[in-house]
Amino acid sequence: MIETRRIEFPGASGVKLAARLDLPDAPRAFALFAHCFTCGKDIFAAARIAEGLTARGFAVLRFDFTGIGSSEGEFANTNFSSNVQDLLAAVDFLRANFSAPALLIGHSLGGAAVLAAAPQVPEAVGVVTIAAPASAVHVTHNFAAHLDEIETKGVATVSLAGRPFTIKKQFLDDLAEQNVLDGLARLKKALLICHAPRDEYVSIDNASAIFIAARHPKSFVSLDTADHLLRKRQDAIYVADLIAVWSSRYLPAQSEEGASLPPGIVEVSETRTGPLAQVVRAGRHRLPAGEPVAVGGDDAGPGPYDYLLAALGACTSMTMRLYADRKGIPVDRFAVRLAHRRIHAQDCVDCETQEGDIGEITKEITIVGDVPEASRTRLLEIAEKCPVHKTLTHEIKIRSTLMPP
Repeated sequence: MIETRRIEFPGASGVKLAARLDLPDAPRAFALFAHCFTCGKDIFAAARIAEGLTARGFAVLRFDFTGIGSSEGEFANTNFSSNVQDLLAAVDFLRANFSAPALLIGHSLGGAAVLAAAPQVPEAVGVVTIAAPASAVHVTHNFAAHLDEIETKGVATVSLAGRPFTIKKQFLDDLAEQNVLDGLARLKKALLICHAPRDEYVSIDNASAIFIAARHPKSFVSLDTADHLLRKRQDAIYVADLIAVWSSRYLPAQSEEGASLPPGIVEVSETRTGPLAQVVRAGRHRLPAGEPVAVGGDDAGPGPYDYLLAALGACTSMTMRLYADRKGIPVDRFAVRLAHRRIHAQDCVDCETQEGDIGEITKEITIVGDVPEASRTRLLEIAEKCPVHKTLTHEIKIRSTLMPP
């Protein structure tokens, strides 16, 4: 199960920062996500990437920087350095209450912030930047028309994404003192750089500069046609998949006890990465489930009936294989193709039910190899004896219980 906790912790200046922690059972690792300039923790990209990682077993903490979203404090009194200190405060919170983050992930200016904070997080083994600038000063392009006013008057109110923000000269002075690239040679952590060639706010040259300045192990992945804010769901999920796969090389192997459900137990929970998207846990395995776009899903994985047919097909093939091996029948390979549909009961000559609709599953079994006809006939009989086949064709009770949240 995935638990969502709304939490608060003290930021660098002592004000309360609002955060969300998505916490799966037995998380494989904790990740800390830093949002883009003035965006907030609940921006689409942050939410979808965090939810995608949580569905893959990661616990993810994302929070609003001081003066942003639901966090306390005045944005006008913050700067890049205070954002880095807020990040480190979030690390301290995780370290004290759960586990220090193994992954630091930052989007846009948040990417520059995690690069600056990473050397002070010894437990982190990997850093991920998404559409990050190579210099913190890059953020000033968002209010370039007001730079002279800020320099001469010491302050200006600017409109960013339709919202007013107060920018003080100290913000500019702090940005000018930052050099993110200088620290990359001493990062001593794996680095994944994700950037779209057509990024409309932070050019791809920034990714090149970060990559050149960093030491190995480092990786760069082009996000193709994605925009800066990863507005398309599939782009955000792609990044989540990338991070999960890439980081597995640097994270310690999961213990079997922590990663697995007990034998015979299957758990299904929503991922919230898309309409109807689910994650199926069985043993140590995680499988996606969903529905096609035509019925309201986004094709995140096989549908419920797909898994039902898969269970029957797998059981059929395994049962025939066990029999063939035991009897010495030279079968090279079994294959089972299945389909499900609803039919009128009156169209089924061998069905007890004669009114309404019934379900019909067809199994097309292929036996590859030089197998005598008598053995093929016997294997077909054995196919009907697989346990899942028996379960589906015999009376079965399904008992549902509502559990406390």
